[in-house]
Amino acid sequence: MQARLVAKDIACRRGERLLFRGFSLAADPGGAVHVTGANGIGKSSLLRILAGLLRPFTGTVEREGALGLVDERLVLDTNLPLARALAFWEDIDGCRDPGRALEVLQLGPLMDVPVRYLSTGQKKRATLARLINRNCPIWLLDEPLNGLDSQAQKAFEALIALHCQGGGIAVVASHQPIALPAPQTLDLAEYAA
Repeated sequence: MQARLVAKDIACRRGERLLFRGFSLAADPGGAVHVTGANGIGKSSLLRILAGLLRPFTGTVEREGALGLVDERLVLDTNLPLARALAFWEDIDGCRDPGRALEVLQLGPLMDVPVRYLSTGQKKRATLARLINRNCPIWLLDEPLNGLDSQAQKAFEALIALHCQGGGIAVVASHQPIALPAPQTLDLAEYAA
């Protein structure tokens, strides 16, 4: 799993408002980056820029390796039972070991429940299962602990650590504390326009 993510002199504009400028980061295999800042400062927009979903106002992004983005959008069909909703993506993503994520995230008992009936935390865990099953080296995580209880938070922090130990990269945008392995912490307020 070879991965690399570099952003150089990124600026982000939303409408006519410049949110931030001059933001740079470099993450190599095993790297964890924690992007902090108040709500509305542009953390989610930054992750979308890194994912290639938004074009930066200025600057460049270079990456090697597939990436997965987890944000507030639910990527699962809410009308399907969880097992079928995850199976849809497992086929597309070429997942070889779906049981691993289900076990770690304790989703087994929920497999017959339609996604729309899952709690916020259960939906978040299901989305994280899809990320794990994709086996992509670069994880972009937008407020990944929102909606998770303390046990699920610890389990996910452990998953991030294992991902990085295996040569993956994790970029986490969060205004709340999160345990990351030797993180590079970047406060987006320092780049506010």
